[in-house]
Formats: sequence, structure tokens, C-alpha cells
Amino acid sequence: MANRFRLTLAQLNPTVGALAANAELARHAWQQGKAAGAQMVALSEMFLTGYQLQDLVQRPRFIEEAQAAIEALALACADGPALGIGGPLFEAGRLYNAYFILQDGKVAATVRKHHLPNDSVFDEKRLYSSADVTGPYRVGPLRIGTPICEDSWFADVTETLAETGAEILLVPNGSPYYRDKLAVRQNIMVSRVVETGLPLVYLNMVGGQDDQVFDGASFVLNPGGKLAVQMPAFEAAITHVDFTKTPEGWRAEQGERILQPDTWEADYHAMVLSLRDYLGKTGFKRVLLGMSGGIDSAIVATIAADAIGPENLRCVMLPSEYTSASSLDDAKECANRLGCRYDFMPISEGRHAITNTLAPLFEGLPPDLTEENIQSRLRGLLLMALSNKFGEMLLTTGNKSEVAVGYSTIYGDMAGGYNPIKDLYKTRVFETCRWRNAQHRPWMMGPAGEVIPPRIIDKPPSAELRADQRDDDSLPPYPVLDAILEGLVDNDVSVSDLVAAGYDRDTVKKVEKLIYLSEYKRFQSAPGTRLTRRAFWLDRRYPIVNRWRDSG
Repeated sequence: MANRFRLTLAQLNPTVGALAANAELARHAWQQGKAAGAQMVALSEMFLTGYQLQDLVQRPRFIEEAQAAIEALALACADGPALGIGGPLFEAGRLYNAYFILQDGKVAATVRKHHLPNDSVFDEKRLYSSADVTGPYRVGPLRIGTPICEDSWFADVTETLAETGAEILLVPNGSPYYRDKLAVRQNIMVSRVVETGLPLVYLNMVGGQDDQVFDGASFVLNPGGKLAVQMPAFEAAITHVDFTKTPEGWRAEQGERILQPDTWEADYHAMVLSLRDYLGKTGFKRVLLGMSGGIDSAIVATIAADAIGPENLRCVMLPSEYTSASSLDDAKECANRLGCRYDFMPISEGRHAITNTLAPLFEGLPPDLTEENIQSRLRGLLLMALSNKFGEMLLTTGNKSEVAVGYSTIYGDMAGGYNPIKDLYKTRVFETCRWRNAQHRPWMMGPAGEVIPPRIIDKPPSAELRADQRDDDSLPPYPVLDAILEGLVDNDVSVSDLVAAGYDRDTVKKVEKLIYLSEYKRFQSAPGTRLTRRAFWLDRRYPIVNRWRDSG
């Protein structure tokens, strides 16, 4: 029908490098669109290869196989709706981030990305060439303009598409999550709709890739910015959107609008999904962690139980003489509430052997941080031995506050393959525990209810590496520390600005010093879920050797 158009949106979870598996996901989505009578099925940016590719996209053989997969997919989807899918294109000696329209067994149209993001986690200018703006293409009765991801953040591309005859805008995205990102996206897209007067389809991928989480949350806007369709966040979904031609132009019919999660749920779902996909996409089925009786290991254990099920989680208590009775009780109770395996493995015998081995060289020297770190490193050794023996990925449990100031032991409690709370400040860890105790969702594989004992949340944090130790013996109270860290790390404010805001100058300078001195630790730390725009790794890239300090 010339006045109606059905577009199937496939918000799916590709895996980087899994060309055949991603193509099969695309083909299956195409079949669903065909069965539903769609004229076009759309997938997200770089769907065929997964995203982000980083330097993998520079491998000539990889590009050859990706382009062959596009051609094979076009043949496999010849008899039915058009298929839009993202992938790399090598053409005339240049590499492009491209979007292919497959129809009648061939590539009927190709769109190349114009604006290349080169901030935060992106460095596309290093990898791809910028192309001229591509005009709209026709599918059935519709002329569709496709600004690829970043191209929709700039008015020049969308206005050019509108001026050259586009009747709707289809925006394929690989847009990673950070806190409150959906509101940012929708505000920008409303601007594009108002400027062009065209309906806009924002199609985002979903799933975890290393530290990044693609949260889906795809949506459709009509002219004026009215929300017609809202797809779920953090979940794969396929939605059929009907467009009708009216005297004013094409309009999307009202469809389902899924309620979006609040900030606490979004962060938690991001951590669960990123861990689940990191394990699944690297081939791990089981995990373990050191269960200290503290709040960080408790929340990581809960995230792991929700990600892969408590039956695939091992929690190990490794006590020393400094481990309190309450920590022993709390660790076991939390594991029991989660329903996971709990092992008890004291480190006293190993620590005694190491102490004796070092005694001749340490003779006459007083105990200090060295002996504390031996405990942590011995625990890391034992946990890695279990990981190697049983094929279980070791999770590390340092929160962002600790990671920022180096309040962790390299080759000790930093040992591990992934850290879901790496971008979660300690004060948010407390609130996240309270949130999870009060909430349960269908996507959580762990049990409902108060899985983290309240005493774990309420007691003063301690590493328990010496008698009567508390975190605030070495660090400012966490509300103060986190406020200073948010200023220095997340917002790049000056020392003088923080002092003017009421924080003690010596405390601010101490925290600043700790941040810079621990850069080498972060360089060697496990990847972890990105929750903010200033996560440690690609968002914030600092030299390890750095003598500069803020003189304010």
C-alpha cells in the first residue's frame, strides 16, 4: 500500500568479531519482519561486526570477511523486505563506518558516516574516513534518510537529508550507556525532529562489550517531538512500527511505550548485563570471588548471582587473625541468602610460611604496609589458583573510590578478570545494596528479598589487614572522599574550586596526590562496567609518569 509502511526495528545484542553469529541474528530478525509484513527490517550501527571494534577493524582479512558476509546476507534475504545493517566498508583505499540497505539479493544502497566521534570512549577519526553526506534512499513508497549515530547529533546532516527529499529519518546507533543518557539522546533527537519536521527512528544496539554497555532504549518520534514508540532498556527486542502517509507527511502510528528504569535500576541493570555478556562472550560460565563480609564483595556477589545464577557462583572466605567474627558470620550469611557455594579457606598457614621465608631479609625491620599487602596478595594467589583449577573467572571487587585513590593491593585484591563496580563510588555502593534488597526484576537470576544482610551495609568499612582497622583511618569519610573525587575525576574542577566549596585544602591535596600516584595500578586493573562519562579506562587517559599537581 502506497500510504502505509511497516518498519521492523531489531534492537539486538551482537558480539564483536562473531560475523556468522551476528549475520544469523540479522537473518532471524528479517524473517520475523517478513512474517509481520514489514517492508524493511533495520538493525543498528556496525551490527554485523559488533561494536566497538577498535583496531580489529584495521585487519584487512577481517574487512574482507565482513564484506563477504554482507553480500551473503543480501542473497539469503533476497525474497522479502529490505534489510538495513551496519558494518565496515573498504572502498577506494579508505575505510568507512557504513550502513547497507540489502534488497533483491544485492546491496541496493550504502550510507557512509560523516561525523566521526573522537571523545570519551570513541576515537573513530583514527580508524575511519569521513564521507560526504549521503542522500536518502527509497524503500517501497518511502524515501529514508539515514544519519549514522553521531551524524544525528549535528543539524547539518539531517537538514541536508530533509532538503534532498527524505521523508523519515532512520538513525542506527551504537550508543553506549552512561547515567541519564536516554534523556540526553531524546533531547538531541527532538531538536532534529523540530528542525526537519520529519519523523525520526532512533535504533540502538543492546549488550555488553568490554567496559561499555549498549542499553538499547530505542524510540520513535513524530514531528513536534511526540514519542510514538519506546522500546525497553538493556533488553533485546523486536518491534514493528507502522507509518501512515497523511496530508502533512508520514507519521508513525502510536505503539508500545515501555516504562524506562530510574537511575538506580539502570546502573544496576548495566552492571548485571555487562558482566553476563563479558562472561558469555568470552566463554566463561562460572565465577568466583573473595567474600570478605564487607559491602563491596556482597554487592559483586549479588550482581554475579543476578547475571548468571547463584548456582554458577563460588564465594570464598579467606580469613586471617584480623578477620572479625562478624565478618565471618556476615560473609556466610550473605552467601546463604544468595544460594551460592561458600568455601572457607584460612590463610594463616600460607602466611606463616611466607613470613618465615622473608624473615632473614626483614630481620630488625618493624611490620608495616608490607605485611598487610602480603595478606592481600596471598588471597589473590589462592583465588587465582581456584580460578585456574576450576575454570571460574575471578571477579575483583574494588569500588570507584578505592580504584581512584589506590586503596587496593596490586596483585592482591586487584587480581581478577572483571569488576562490575569499578565505576561505582562507595556512597553509591551503599545505596545500590539498599535498592537491590528492596527490588527484584524478571531479568535478575538471583533470589528476591533482602539478600545482603543489613549489618553488612551498616557497619564501618574495613580492609581488616591489621587490628581494629577502619577505612577512615587512612581516607576521609566516604561522603567527603566521593564528593572530592567527583570534583577532581568526573568534573575536572580545580583544588581551589573544591576549597571554595568548603572542603579542607590539605584533604583535597591528599586525595589529588593519591589519584595521580595510583595511575599505574589502574593501568593494570581489570576492566569493569562503565556507568559514567568519566570511567577509568577510555574515558580518562592519563600518563603514569606525571609530576604536575594543581597549585591552587
